Amino acid sequence: MLNTVSRQLSVLLVAGMGVAGLSLSAASQADTTTDATAEHCAPAAYAMALRYQQQSAEVAALQRQSYVLATHQLEQRLAARDSSKPAAIMTDLDETVIDNSALLVRDLKACHDFTGWDTWKAWEREGTPSLIPGAKDFLEYAASKDVAIYYVSDRYEENKDATLATLRALDLPEVDDEHVRLLGPSKSVRRQSIAEDHDIVMQLGDSLHDFSDAFSSKEPEQQKALVAEQAAHFGKDWIMLPNASYGSWSKASLTSWDKPLSQ
Repeated sequence: MLNTVSRQLSVLLVAGMGVAGLSLSAASQADTTTDATAEHCAPAAYAMALRYQQQSAEVAALQRQSYVLATHQLEQRLAARDSSKPAAIMTDLDETVIDNSALLVRDLKACHDFTGWDTWKAWEREGTPSLIPGAKDFLEYAASKDVAIYYVSDRYEENKDATLATLRALDLPEVDDEHVRLLGPSKSVRRQSIAEDHDIVMQLGDSLHDFSDAFSSKEPEQQKALVAEQAAHFGKDWIMLPNASYGSWSKASLTSWDKPLSQ
């Protein structure tokens, strides 16, 4: 999920982590990264995370697993609810419903740091993201149960027509001006607006910010504490999707084993 916080991230995903640290062969580097060496191409540090996000079967399994869980929980929540308002779900788009990793890999190959987000607007207008595995089946299930689907994303409002066209090309349900709400008011304000007329039974996202403003502008340790406090939501009415490509954690310090390396 692209959000306003993540657009401000800069330089390194993991401090001090270079291509040599990723133990990549020369052949695999040529396939997915720029020809520049790590010391001349700081964005090469993103290579491992992008390989995991785009190419690993494990991420595809986690994505499918998330949507199987979402389907099961939605069925349960619809059966148990007692609100007189119509039911709705609120879902993020980027790295939740659609996969934008091709843009990030293109930038990486050009040794361009995508976390400045200066290439994102062109991607919104001209790019062709793919579907996250399991997303369409889940959304079609929700629509079949007369659940209103709200796509709430921090994509640019100025590119809304292009985003609508992208979602329609992927044949997603309930794609129209009312149900696609892009960057302008905060996600909290957009959530409150939806909740005025709907019972939001589930939220889906790849960033904690997608679920509650309480997670915004917090350090990772603070976010972990909040996750523990809000644990009852996860896997129930909050469904988290994996995203190793970017996030508010990208400058977090790493914890090392204190025993010195010996050869």
